[in-house]
Amino acid sequence: MATFKNAKTKEIDVNGTKFVYRELGQPGGVPVLFLHHLTAVLDDWDPLVVDGVAANHPVILFDNRGVGGTGGTTPSTVEEMAEDAVAFVCALRLEKVDLFGFSLGGFVSQVIAQRYPDLVRKIILTGTGPAGGEGISDVGAVLQNAFGKAGAAGKHPKHFLFFTQTAQGQSAADEFLVRLNERAENREVAVRQETIGAQIAAIDAWGKGDASELDSVQHPVLIANGDDDIMVPTINSFELAKRLPNAQLSIFPDAGHGGIFQYHQVFVKQAIDFLS
Repeated sequence: MATFKNAKTKEIDVNGTKFVYRELGQPGGVPVLFLHHLTAVLDDWDPLVVDGVAANHPVILFDNRGVGGTGGTTPSTVEEMAEDAVAFVCALRLEKVDLFGFSLGGFVSQVIAQRYPDLVRKIILTGTGPAGGEGISDVGAVLQNAFGKAGAAGKHPKHFLFFTQTAQGQSAADEFLVRLNERAENREVAVRQETIGAQIAAIDAWGKGDASELDSVQHPVLIANGDDDIMVPTINSFELAKRLPNAQLSIFPDAGHGGIFQYHQVFVKQAIDFLS
């Protein structure tokens, strides 16, 4: 069975654009489509989370338009990103998927669920929030601050963006960053600056958007986050749980934006139980 470390990177034509993706996990059943965060490519998923979910379900990782090895130009709206993701799913001839959206991917997942409800079975939303959510439009300033701190401390920006500054949080950051390098061969190309700019513009617009119709999403939803998320403030997870009529909420202590990676064992069990 393919794992995060050795899964082959495949290509598929999506309306004239090359999309790259990886398939792994148990065959059969509804596949779980992973939708990623700002600046992320295929290799930026936590192997323990991917392989943990894939132990029980088929998993698909992909780069959306203009990201990593996928061609085209990155859209500057979440809605266009959602349309591209759906086009990718249709190109794979999938009739139903579960969505796993982390951060920006969680925004995209919400749009897919609202626009294409019949395509979706269940949804996992992590480190994310509703349109118009508190502090979401501050992402540019949060990034700049974290990169400044990382440079001064000789650390990776994710030490500051994804994890708390406690001993426990920083230890989890160290372990997470080691795991991200477990795949030594056939690694992805990094995102381009144009992609980052378009993604930040999309996040900024989402942060100024309207979530008034989110209650139309009737799917079962698992919402998870750390209790101290500085990228998509944790209050937004509570707001999602309040607005989505069929949601359950999991908040991890002494954890930030990457709470699902810090508490990967607990989160994977929650995710498998939920998807089952």
